[in-house]
Amino acid sequence: MKIAHLTSTHPVTDTRIFHKECKTLADAGHEIVLVACHDRDEVVDGIRIRAVPAPRTRLERMFRTTWRVARVALQEHADIYHFHDPELIPAGLFFLLKGKRVIYDVHEDVSEDILLRFWIPRPARHILSKLFGLLEKFAVKRFTGVIAATPHIRDKLLPGNSKTIAIRNYPIAKELTDPGSSWNAKQRVVCYVGGISRERGIIELVDSLPQAGTRLLLAGIISEPGLYEQLKSMPGWKMVDALGFIGRDEVSKVLNRSLAGLVTLHATPKHVYALPVKMFEYMSAGIPVIASNFPLWREIIEDNQCGLCVNPTNPEEIAGAIRYIVENPEHAQEMGRNGRRAVLEKFSWETEARRLISLYESLSQ
Repeated sequence: MKIAHLTSTHPVTDTRIFHKECKTLADAGHEIVLVACHDRDEVVDGIRIRAVPAPRTRLERMFRTTWRVARVALQEHADIYHFHDPELIPAGLFFLLKGKRVIYDVHEDVSEDILLRFWIPRPARHILSKLFGLLEKFAVKRFTGVIAATPHIRDKLLPGNSKTIAIRNYPIAKELTDPGSSWNAKQRVVCYVGGISRERGIIELVDSLPQAGTRLLLAGIISEPGLYEQLKSMPGWKMVDALGFIGRDEVSKVLNRSLAGLVTLHATPKHVYALPVKMFEYMSAGIPVIASNFPLWREIIEDNQCGLCVNPTNPEEIAGAIRYIVENPEHAQEMGRNGRRAVLEKFSWETEARRLISLYESLSQ
């Protein structure tokens, strides 16, 4: 089959879209076209990229780029259109009117996410959340299939479409591990990789560093207004190596330098049911996880004995967990091995890839 993947917000090298889903389907023998914001048309790893101009503003992306992506995608006359952004829902409905088969790939619980978006005026968030929920409910009933990144999102959408499945964003098992690395070669550092915001616990994490006595490798973009200035004013910021956005090879190097990976997100409705890929990437790299003590995350970490759970709003608890990792290297190394084993046995992309291929096989019959 010829499959067109569409995104108006993610880069062409997005890990879930390109490295996991597109490559999996291409390896299964399908012809894959990825329509995304890029500077040129090209072929990468057998996947054909169709480029559209990058937007200059958020509004331009939502109201102009989406239709540029849709127009270019229609030119491909694909058998299935697989889109990855909620703002492409109207384009997906348009494809249906053209007689196309459409898959909606839901990366996040958008209704909940809208409530946390700092760039939306607070009084408007609840209204927009409700309106989006109605649009999504209307559209999901009509799409050919729906892919959800977590079981929680799947269960929310399944009543509207029986062809809704969960394909979790687990790591590629061999991507972030370095067989030649040694625990003894690690530095006295911990790491955080991913989006950086107040709701993701960055204030408490930086506040914990002086008590922990450990440096933090911080990889990600700080875009929330006023947050960078607030962080710079904190005593713990002197113990942060702010790396900005880094590529996958650099992520691997950061994980292999670190004694532990942190994912101390706040208990928002969006986070407590999430399966953050960073948590499983830390496990994949063989380092302990220090995570929020949500019931779902605690079950994963404690059942697999691969880290420590803390109250994400308590810097003292976070610091205590970091100190325990630093002061107990043998146990820390054992937790890292346990996490790595759990990824190989239960939490790798390889298991999810089979579910993706099965979905497409069912749609081709």
